[in-house]
Amino acid sequence: MEKKKICLVGAFAVGKTSLVRRYVSGVFSEEYLTTAGVKIDQKTVELEGGPVRLLVWDLAGSDDFARVEKSYLNGSSGFLFVANGTRPESVDVVLEDAARILVDHPGAVSFFLVNKADLAEEWALSEERLADLERQFPVFRTSALSGEGVEEAFVELARRIVSGEA
Repeated sequence: MEKKKICLVGAFAVGKTSLVRRYVSGVFSEEYLTTAGVKIDQKTVELEGGPVRLLVWDLAGSDDFARVEKSYLNGSSGFLFVANGTRPESVDVVLEDAARILVDHPGAVSFFLVNKADLAEEWALSEERLADLERQFPVFRTSALSGEGVEEAFVELARRIVSGEA
């Protein structure tokens, strides 16, 4: 079975761990757990060409990505850059991280997840800012709480990685 490593990158407390938990286990917990370093999960996804095992690396959130070990990123086929729709500064943080990462991983498939879609009325991101993000990345509005967009984002990332589609 083909295996593909993907990394979730984003600022502190944007919901990366909750997104992984929702995708891998189908659950959401109100209990907040800070990731220390990296947490690795896996899930097999059925694609048209056969099953693919995703190795999902949930990297500790930080507002200073320089502290994240570059070695965690080695061998990655794709990235999910995650921001919190209610915290616009988290978009700036992850965009800076993405720029640095994509210099070293130019062939990696990358999506941008704007998390907390269930709190859309509290979002501090303008439609203009979202449109700007969409010019740079495929963007998914996700909610770890409701599950909105989560499965679709992971499966589409896997599909594009396997097909070689950017």
